[in-house]
Amino acid sequence: MCTLCRDEIPLTDHNYDTENALDQVFFGRIDIKKAAALLYFEEHGIVKNLIHNLKYKGQQQIGGFLGEWFGSRICSLGIPEIDLVVPVPLHPKKLKKRGYNQVEEFGKHIASCLHAAFDDSILLKSRNTPTQTTKNRWHRWVHQMEEYQVQQPGLIEGKRILLVDDVVTTGATVESCSKALHNAKGVEIYLGVMAYVA
Repeated sequence: MCTLCRDEIPLTDHNYDTENALDQVFFGRIDIKKAAALLYFEEHGIVKNLIHNLKYKGQQQIGGFLGEWFGSRICSLGIPEIDLVVPVPLHPKKLKKRGYNQVEEFGKHIASCLHAAFDDSILLKSRNTPTQTTKNRWHRWVHQMEEYQVQQPGLIEGKRILLVDDVVTTGATVESCSKALHNAKGVEIYLGVMAYVA
C-alpha cells in the first residue's frame, strides 16, 4: 500500500488501557475484558475496498498486512500478556468454497507480534448461515446466536485469549463466540478486529 493511501485510512485511537466505543458495544452483554479495532469501517472508501478484496478476491496478504500493523500497535499500547489468538471461524462449507478464512493471516501476524500461540481449531461454527452483509442489525444479531462451539474446553482453561475478527457491526458474532469460549473455566477474553462500524 502506498504511503498516500495509508495516510487516508481512518485509524481508530483504540487501545487496551482506556475505554472506547467498541468496548461499549459489549457492555451488559458479555464479559470481554477489553476490545479494540484498528480501523473505522465506512460505507464508501478504502477500508471497505480492502476488506472486500480480502474476503472475496483472494487477497489474503491484506489480512497479514493489517495483522502486522495492528499487532505492532497493540504491543506498544500495553495489552496484557496473551496466551492464545483465536480467529472467528467460518462454517466448513463456506471455508471450502472460499478456500481460506479471511481473519487467519490477520490473527497469525498478531500472534507473532505478541509471541502468543495461534489456534484456529478452538472454535467451530456449527450452522452455515447466509452472508450477513445484506441483513439489518436485528437480523444479524438473531442469526448469530448459539452458532459457535468450543471443541475442547479443557485446552483453554485459565487462558487469556485474543479473539480476532474482520468487522464488528452489532457485535452478535463476537458475543456468540465469547459465550462459547466462556464455557471453559477461568478464560479471559480480549478482542481485536480489523474494523468497527461506528
